[in-house]
Amino acid sequence: MELIIKPTELCNFKCTFCSSTKIAEHGKVVLDHEHIFRFLKRYPNTNTIIVNGGDPLMMEPDYYWKIIDYLDEHDMSTSIALTTNLWPFYVKPNKWKELFNNERVGITTSFNYGDGRLKGDFSLFTVEDFWKVSDAMLEHCGYRPDFISVVTDTNDHLAIKNVELAMEMSEGLEPGGTLHNFDRQDKTGVECKLNYAMSSGEQDRPYLLSKIYKTYVDIWEAGLAPWEFNTKQMMQRLKGNATSCPQNRKCDEGIRAMNPGGDYYSCGAFGDDMDKPINFEREMNGEFFTPLQDSFELASMKKSCYTCPMFDICNGCRKTVKDFKQHNVVEAHCKIMKSIAPKILEANGLEGVEVTPYINEND
Repeated sequence: MELIIKPTELCNFKCTFCSSTKIAEHGKVVLDHEHIFRFLKRYPNTNTIIVNGGDPLMMEPDYYWKIIDYLDEHDMSTSIALTTNLWPFYVKPNKWKELFNNERVGITTSFNYGDGRLKGDFSLFTVEDFWKVSDAMLEHCGYRPDFISVVTDTNDHLAIKNVELAMEMSEGLEPGGTLHNFDRQDKTGVECKLNYAMSSGEQDRPYLLSKIYKTYVDIWEAGLAPWEFNTKQMMQRLKGNATSCPQNRKCDEGIRAMNPGGDYYSCGAFGDDMDKPINFEREMNGEFFTPLQDSFELASMKKSCYTCPMFDICNGCRKTVKDFKQHNVVEAHCKIMKSIAPKILEANGLEGVEVTPYINEND
């Protein structure tokens, strides 16, 4: 089991593509530790607590030390992975470096080229800023963190530059760890993770999945795949070897998400939408729920998907299925995906598999 927690929806940044920029208007509520500890008692084999936001560093370090103390007291192997813009750490590294250097804690950060990533004063978070943050992590924690880049219609022409930046930060070395839970002694290069913007908060329309797969194909053909997480997932997904979000159709069997106030979901993105919640009390008392798998409307974008070799990619994420149906972009996505399917099959070593023809089910 993995647990995503959102201690707060407050953020010190004002990114135009982020759900928290809008949600944070009512972000004074925080996630009480008692909810987390009850979850850990119910699921003592929880592998990772993934901390999202808002920004996790809007909380005081003591918030996370209390979780670490609980894990230590109960002899649990659970690690803590914080995804943060790291600006508060850059401003006051001494406040955070003891926590960041704890053996349970791993850090992932965020950056993307374009004009959408904004600091609290609405000034641009530049590549120069990002280098300063990465340098501070290297100085105080001994490694440069991997980073997530959010791709939208306004910055997709710059997407590959993010991967090139990861390679530059790696000084030519391939990443030796994963986004979380790496051994600092073994970590080498920096890995970028290009995520497509889903429909939440300020991002009122989803970015087409097929368009980001065109980018993944370009990354693969350019030899940059070692520095981009989702391209590597693409290259093995159709062989059944990639199971990470957003390519795991059984995700709500092995992950949960908690929002401030204790709202409980099987997916952080559905939590942003406040859609398909799980009854926390009932599950803590022994029941188990799979709301995404149980929702027939989320099973597939189209009927013809079931005969298409690209099924596991196009329908891997239930939130994407929901967004594309809701915004009536399924056919636009499908048409593009059919054109790049041969390359994706080739990347998976499946050149002999035939691509099924495009069918417009709106006709």
